[in-house]
Amino acid sequence: MTTKSTALPDIKTTSSLDGVSSDIGLLIARVVFGGLLAAHGAQKLFGWFSGYGLEATQASFEQMGYNPGALFGTLAGLTELVGGLMLVAGVLTPLAAAIVLGTMLNAINATWGPGLFGQGGWEMPLLFGAVAATLAFTGSGKFSVDAGRPWERNGFVWGAGAVVLAVVTGIFTLILKWVL
Repeated sequence: MTTKSTALPDIKTTSSLDGVSSDIGLLIARVVFGGLLAAHGAQKLFGWFSGYGLEATQASFEQMGYNPGALFGTLAGLTELVGGLMLVAGVLTPLAAAIVLGTMLNAINATWGPGLFGQGGWEMPLLFGAVAATLAFTGSGKFSVDAGRPWERNGFVWGAGAVVLAVVTGIFTLILKWVL
């Protein structure tokens, strides 16, 4: 008696694009995230995208206790704009991620009062910081300015270094906030 085999046929399930799918994902994450962050910086600095502009940003930073507001408001706008654009391009990615994460640590501090999900809470700065930390470890992928260049850096050591740099600069900024 012959038995009929019920095994499924061997089907190739990979495509030629599977080798770059992670790089495509990193490109999407970098461009969307970095672009949104750069837009936030442009709102603060130039009033673009329905933003308040530099004077109102500086006054807002004064009200949050970041004195002098002219320094801290400008610094926040510049770090968001420059860090975001660096991530969009995928250039010096661990440094860009450190710039963003340090800024987001201060944003979390500034929005702590309403809580994580409260109106004006720290949900968005936490999300932005998590994405920045992720990119610090993964690097920018093949579709970036960094790709294949001598300065391209990624991996645990560079990711951890970026996080440490962000925490140190974030804490330094908070100390300046409290003593100035």
